Amino acid sequence: MCAERAELTPRGELVNGCTEALARTLAELPHTITRVDLDMGDVHFMDTAGLQFLDVLTDFGRQRSLTITTTNWNGQPLRILELAGLDTSDPLRSATHQGAPALGSSVVSLERAERLHVLQEEVEQLRQAIASRPVIDQARGILMAIHGCTSDEAWHILRETSQLSNTKLRDVAAAVTASAETNGPPPPPELRTALQRAIARRQG
Repeated sequence: MCAERAELTPRGELVNGCTEALARTLAELPHTITRVDLDMGDVHFMDTAGLQFLDVLTDFGRQRSLTITTTNWNGQPLRILELAGLDTSDPLRSATHQGAPALGSSVVSLERAERLHVLQEEVEQLRQAIASRPVIDQARGILMAIHGCTSDEAWHILRETSQLSNTKLRDVAAAVTASAETNGPPPPPELRTALQRAIARRQG
């Protein structure tokens, strides 16, 4: 932080409680600050609380007549901006342009209500995907070792098996992983059939 500029670099997740932490940080900034830059490069996950985080930052900029910028959006947080209908190159500008309401309120009001619902569903799906990643990676490794396929081919086999058997991808991966263990149970018949079809298609 220099005499006139402050750089904020949140890390990890922007979830419940992040707005309070931001408010405390902003309150401690010297009054000589005329510019605040938010670097999102180290944030790998955020939910709707992340939009409220930006809301607090926007309000602070208005109250103190500061220049506020955000940079380095990527991955899942960038997807949240897209779902919220914000300008991914400058979400603060899209929220304040021509007197638009603040970020958080714009998302939950009127025509944005349905978008918020979609956003919340997407966040939950992403949470589940993150939690499921270890078992899915294990299943891919097992398929690669047994069938001599590539990582991408193993991924497509798991996805196709999921679709053919109408089974969640995580459950397919768990069944494949369990069956590879010593004396492990084989996949259920319908899942085994779908898996065999998916493998045959990739090897055909």
